[in-house]
Amino acid sequence: MEKLGKTLRELRIEKNLSIKEFSKIVMTSRNTISRWENGTRTPSFEILLIYSRYFKVSMDYIFGLED
Repeated sequence: MEKLGKTLRELRIEKNLSIKEFSKIVMTSRNTISRWENGTRTPSFEILLIYSRYFKVSMDYIFGLED
């Protein structure tokens, strides 16, 4: 899950979004996003779909299956 968290963090940073700003977009707490990005928690499929759509990347990209 470390790779997943790293990808989620990179996507957020590429758009110059703070954890606070992105927490409003996905309607969750900053702590939850931090846990996803640190790999201590795994986001639900629905949240990963939000990431995919918001950042315009495939789910394969999010899971590190494609560049």
